[in-house]
Amino acid sequence: MHRLHLLRHAKSVRDETIDDRKRPLNRRGRDASRRIGESLQSKVGDVDLILCSSARRTRKTAELVLAGLQPLPRILYEDELYLANAKTLLRRLRRLGEAEGSVLVIGHNPGMHKLALALTAKNSPGRAALASGKFPTGARASFAIDSSWALLGRQRHQLVDYVTPKSASL
Repeated sequence: MHRLHLLRHAKSVRDETIDDRKRPLNRRGRDASRRIGESLQSKVGDVDLILCSSARRTRKTAELVLAGLQPLPRILYEDELYLANAKTLLRRLRRLGEAEGSVLVIGHNPGMHKLALALTAKNSPGRAALASGKFPTGARASFAIDSSWALLGRQRHQLVDYVTPKSASL
């Protein structure tokens, strides 16, 4: 069984004079990323691989989140994940090797939310919360994947955890 964790980048600066790819995290985003990192390993266990969008805000989110992880997982920064839609994200995940047991993707909306909704089994606890709202900055959806990576998306999977910055704990 594989584990998949979808994490939307933390809150970033909204400044139209800055190129979107280069937008940094704001103070709230940096603080949230540190909090996410402090609890991530206890919540999701070891992570084998991190796939991260090449945007500045996702890279900084990764840096702050990873600061507390031991052992430090392998991380790949990929241009194809920048503002990727659900279909592109799914295609990328299907190329994963079977040895990658637990994968964390750090990316952007609306693709992350749409992928999370597409993967979630109807009877999953937390599905109603995921479906009824947005996938806010700093949100994480974690799945138990009981198929090969190559078959991801052909069936729905159990949503084992869905947290937002406003929910009980990151």
